[in-house]
Amino acid sequence: MLKKYVSVNYKKMLREPEGELKYPFIVPGSVYSNQLWDWDCWLTNIALRQFVKDDISEYEKGCVLNFLTHIDKKGQIPIWLTSNSHIPDATKLYNEKNNIHKPCLAQHAAFIVKNNNEDAEWLRPYFQRLIRFVECYINNFRHPNGLYYWRNDSAIGVDNDPCTFYRPENSSASIYLNCMMYKEIEALCYIGKLLDMDMTVYSEEKEHLKKAVQKYCYDEKDGFYYSVDLNLLPIDNNSKLHSGAPRHWDCLIQRIGSWSGFLAMWSGIATKEQAERMVKENLLDEKAFWAPYGVRTLSKYEKMYVIKPSGNPSCWLGPIWGISNYMVFKGLVNYGFDKVAAELAMKTAKLFENDLKSSGELHEYYDPESGEPIINAGFQNWNLLSLNMTAWLNGETVTEEF
Repeated sequence: MLKKYVSVNYKKMLREPEGELKYPFIVPGSVYSNQLWDWDCWLTNIALRQFVKDDISEYEKGCVLNFLTHIDKKGQIPIWLTSNSHIPDATKLYNEKNNIHKPCLAQHAAFIVKNNNEDAEWLRPYFQRLIRFVECYINNFRHPNGLYYWRNDSAIGVDNDPCTFYRPENSSASIYLNCMMYKEIEALCYIGKLLDMDMTVYSEEKEHLKKAVQKYCYDEKDGFYYSVDLNLLPIDNNSKLHSGAPRHWDCLIQRIGSWSGFLAMWSGIATKEQAERMVKENLLDEKAFWAPYGVRTLSKYEKMYVIKPSGNPSCWLGPIWGISNYMVFKGLVNYGFDKVAAELAMKTAKLFENDLKSSGELHEYYDPESGEPIINAGFQNWNLLSLNMTAWLNGETVTEEF
């Protein structure tokens, strides 16, 4: 059913150059039908590659090139672009107080390169811009302890994740952000080596980041990866009150059960032993994450847990999203939990099958218990990654992210 639906509807997500967007691009669909979004176009591209037989390479490359065209001197790139209005200069829209494009641009570029016989020449004229983008994160979003943090809670992707939402600026070392950054640096190194560049400094940064995430974000008590809080007062060596024993910790772990913790498996940061505990003690707990239709985006144990329609921010406080199901699934496959991965793939397929039967459309997110759609009919985007999941189930060739 999904293949039939997609064959009819996928071209709605392909857009031609217009206005400030000089290259063809890919949109999520539904209310986002004329917008180029950072991690959306990357993940939708992966899904499209699974089943589209037409040549869409110009739309793929265009997503990356449109963003790189709108980079500023500091390496900042907008989170989203629109074709039907003027795009403000990045220095005005994304200054030192706002978030920028999520660290998935190099990953998107690497995915395209890898799936085109490792041809990276189309990217050579823009590669220094891509380096500047990654260095913007390294220079402006990295704590002295090695972890990366959001500037604020604006457009972080997992919109109202309590670990960042309504929290002080520059305080959230999100596990989601750090796992994405780890893969982003890895992707940058991959492309750079194909272009005969020395990527040693970035390879070393990748390993430093992995060690920092393992040190600060993994909780031995719960067997899970969490975001951490950086919002600590500076050490005052002249304070008589604290002079006897000033703090020796750089951050405080946030024991808030978010699906993002499983990205430590998707990214390959978790050890084998840690992954074992994450799955058995957290994922498969039906009172926490494991629901009839997939993985709750927030553990049901959390007081913030709620299922409701909302936009700006979208609700990540429990509903099932196609992308969270997929990325948890990929983590399970990475670590050999094939039985659990198969069950999650089947839950996801059933979720979308039911939606197509009842409404004829896909939606943005769903009720974990009933599978009822909550908001935004016509949302295709990363929901189509369920086809990659079922391809894996059937033993077929699977298109995977870099």
